[in-house]
Amino acid sequence: MGPLALLLIALAGWMLWTGRLQRMNAKDGLMLGLAILGAVMAAKGKPLIGALPVFASIAYAAFRTQKPAKTPARPTEYYDVADARALLGLDEHADEEAIRAAHRRLIATVHPDKGGTQALAAKINAARDVLLQHYAITHMHKSRESGH
Repeated sequence: MGPLALLLIALAGWMLWTGRLQRMNAKDGLMLGLAILGAVMAAKGKPLIGALPVFASIAYAAFRTQKPAKTPARPTEYYDVADARALLGLDEHADEEAIRAAHRRLIATVHPDKGGTQALAAKINAARDVLLQHYAITHMHKSRESGH
């Protein structure tokens, strides 16, 4: 076998070893197989015929677009209700509407699109989530106690 065929087989082995083959779709697998077939044909003395599938695979790999997976920002700390209220500037009587309004007001100034940081926006989002969850739980308990 020619050096190109050995190189492509080694590449396929490396992809299998590192787990990259698990993230391949059907077209990627087809193009990899086509490249190996072209390399084998070139190694067997038909370089012009073998070059076509190899170059087609290279062109496919060069022009395909693969979007990186977006990972949501996670706060580095979890808030208790008092800390969340302090961060959003709310008192203990704030209702759902006040929580959302305070969140909108703050996030408008610290959002990454407005020049803020993703970490600070994540903290403000986490504080909002804690307060909304707390409000829902306490509101549900009060509704049950009053019979509504």
